[in-house]
Amino acid sequence: MDPINPGSEEYGHDTEGEEARQGRGVPAQTPARARVVRLVSGELLLTVNPVDGSEIEPCPPGQEPAAPRPRTSEERAEAARAAAPPVPPGPAAPALPLLERQEERERLTGILGRGRCARLLGVPGSGRTALLDAVAADCADLAPDGVVRLSGHHRTPTELLHELFTAVRYAPDRRPDRAGLLDLLGDIGAVVVVDDLEFGGAALDELLAAAPECAFLLAAGPETPAPSPDAPVEEVLLAGLGRAAALQLLENAVGRTLTDEESNWAGDLWFESEGLPLRFVQAGALLRQRDRLRVTPAEFDAFGALEEAFGPTDPAAAAAVAAAAFDGVEDPDVELREIPLPSLGEGAAPAALLASRLSRSAQTALRYAVALGGEVPHQAHLPALVGDTHADAALGELMSCGLLSPVGPRYRLSAGVLTQLLAHGYEREAADRAHTVAQHYAWWAAHPSVTPERAAAESDALLAALTALIPGTGDDAAEHRATAVLLARAAAPAFAAGLHWGAWERALRAGQEAARLAGEVAEEAYFHHELGVLAICGGNLERARAELEASIAMRGVLADKRGTVAGRRALALVADLSGEHAAAPPAEEPVSPPRGTPALRGTTPALRGPAARPALPRPEAVTAPLPGGPVRTPAKPAGPAFPDFAADGPTLITRPDTAESGDRRPGLRSGILGGARRNLVAVGAGALLVAVLGTVVTLGATSGNGEDPATDRVTSDSTSDVSGIDDGLDGEEPPADGEADPAQTGTATHADSPSPSGSGSASPSASTDPSTSGSPSPSDSPSRTTGAPTATTAPPTGRPTATRPPTPTSTPPKPTTTPPKPPTTTPAPPTTEPPTTAPPTTTAPPETGETTTLGASSGTPAGTEAPA
Repeated sequence: MDPINPGSEEYGHDTEGEEARQGRGVPAQTPARARVVRLVSGELLLTVNPVDGSEIEPCPPGQEPAAPRPRTSEERAEAARAAAPPVPPGPAAPALPLLERQEERERLTGILGRGRCARLLGVPGSGRTALLDAVAADCADLAPDGVVRLSGHHRTPTELLHELFTAVRYAPDRRPDRAGLLDLLGDIGAVVVVDDLEFGGAALDELLAAAPECAFLLAAGPETPAPSPDAPVEEVLLAGLGRAAALQLLENAVGRTLTDEESNWAGDLWFESEGLPLRFVQAGALLRQRDRLRVTPAEFDAFGALEEAFGPTDPAAAAAVAAAAFDGVEDPDVELREIPLPSLGEGAAPAALLASRLSRSAQTALRYAVALGGEVPHQAHLPALVGDTHADAALGELMSCGLLSPVGPRYRLSAGVLTQLLAHGYEREAADRAHTVAQHYAWWAAHPSVTPERAAAESDALLAALTALIPGTGDDAAEHRATAVLLARAAAPAFAAGLHWGAWERALRAGQEAARLAGEVAEEAYFHHELGVLAICGGNLERARAELEASIAMRGVLADKRGTVAGRRALALVADLSGEHAAAPPAEEPVSPPRGTPALRGTTPALRGPAARPALPRPEAVTAPLPGGPVRTPAKPAGPAFPDFAADGPTLITRPDTAESGDRRPGLRSGILGGARRNLVAVGAGALLVAVLGTVVTLGATSGNGEDPATDRVTSDSTSDVSGIDDGLDGEEPPADGEADPAQTGTATHADSPSPSGSGSASPSASTDPSTSGSPSPSDSPSRTTGAPTATTAPPTGRPTATRPPTPTSTPPKPTTTPPKPPTTTPAPPTTEPPTTAPPTTTAPPETGETTTLGASSGTPAGTEAPA
């Protein structure tokens, strides 16, 4: 291990040590801890977890943060220094005065002194930032909370309001919700200076109304939307400089008096640029470079960029001549090179010419800025990106040439510079440079030593690198998108912890798009989850539900249990905040859906969006459970065809209502018959099934009794009991103990209905009219009876059984007109034909305490042959 250059093990990635531990069987340790931050957003507690996704829950009692307090003067000064761009290293740019802006300066100061708002309108490069600095210095003691400088570049009204609250009030790890923010801003009285404003109209009205005690000074360009007609804002137009002021600004930028040739060239430039101050700052940089080139190129180009064009020179002589030339003294012993003045076109668009005379580090830094769409990385990142330890000085070199402008706490390319550099081929290899920047930022943002505030200050350059990699084309598109996903995963938690939630949302959306294009489902699920949590914090519950359901569906496919649990917790919070649980009916009194509505299984609302499961088109039909009994599924008979009720859709299962008196039978009826139409159809089909089975049993019981009485055949109702005679035929077996006589099939005996003869034989009490049966007195019946009531059973058959309802059939059998045959006293002689038995019945054994007789309903007493 090298103690000077520790390499990757410096940040917890000890490759050699990890391999050694694995070789010895020692488990590898975690390289670095994940940075987990807890924030309070309104009444919610947000835990930023970069591994499985952020968690959000109601803030527990006792964990509320302290109330915001006003910042002290020292804290306000520190916040102002943090909001200003850093002083770039390298050669300092000459100090330039503010010319021909006194009238606008006094007018703006007077408007703010009266407590009103002003809007400074000027084209980019007209000196708006310099004028704002002067007015802010004049209004330093005007308001109780001082002057607050904000940047409107890529900012929304909500972001500006939160930045205003953070600059004036001290509330660490707290981001108030919308209602709380408005209450806190109502007590703030400050002069708010916003540069590079990008919105107007209703959005501007929202910004002004949120802080009624503040006076706003807004700077915007001509392309910015105008304020609403009734907005309390006074506009001040910033025009270009006059000819005399422009020449004076050029002399201050060059640091010497202009020659006649240079003055004429400056006059033409003034006419071409309409007195734009930025053009004369850049023209002064061109003249300074010309003066240096006239002396020698080697002394002022340490990297040799200009030595190839002009050749080497003596360093000592070059230093002496340079000192004399800068002092305005010409040495007659040294011959100066003749360098022509730039053309008028080069003076109006000088970016390419200025860049060609810069050092190699500065040129490389410009190429990185072009790759990032004009955003310049912080000076601390330039040595790592450029590959030179002194590359941070390139920022000062670019600033002195007028190629950079301050934007909030950082710098970006000045107005028009990006377009001019793109026209000269600076976009070559821009994708590879953006990929390099993204790799560097992905490592930097995830490093434990980087605070969330530092990452939030670098958000614009980081997001520029992220968005530049998404539409990648070519062979490296997949690699670039994978790097974009890695960068978004590293930067999004840092932005959330740094309370820069506008950048957090942009990073999440860019990362989600990159993950979708790269096919990384796990990362896409993470970004959906974070977007859902962010929507909860913002109060957009519908958006939160959609994002969380998409995340849960993706993580369910991947079997990510921890992520799924985190998503379901957040989704449950959405249901609580939206009032779904309170609006649901209580479980004790469910509300039946209208007819034709599919049944909802459970009380959990159905998932919508990507997590929704398709409903089964033809579910299996089931019957409603009886109160206190098991669920009975009707068996499909093997006889006549039955309709397929499963084709009607799912069967509605409802809980029977309970009557106030405690009787559950009315509730059963309302539960079964008060449901959907399919329940009624099922009940009717069951009744039809019972009627059909009863008819079949009746026909089967009477089918063996319709023969001619003269044949004297032995039937199931009349058996031969001649003792001592065995003719070799299979006769009726005597009933075993506990079984009923087969001749008594379908007969029930009742103890409360004695026969007229005084025996214990049963009477035909099942028939309501004895005349319809056509049977003789039961005393003449030869059937065996018992003295106690018995339950008659039928032998088991192969057919399905059906339970006969206790009520008699509504349609009695048709009475016969043939007179009955008197019973014979002499047994019939044996015949050679086998005995004829009745078809087996389908009567199941009745339950305890319930005697059901199918034969009794036909009106035929036991042991009596049916009439012909």
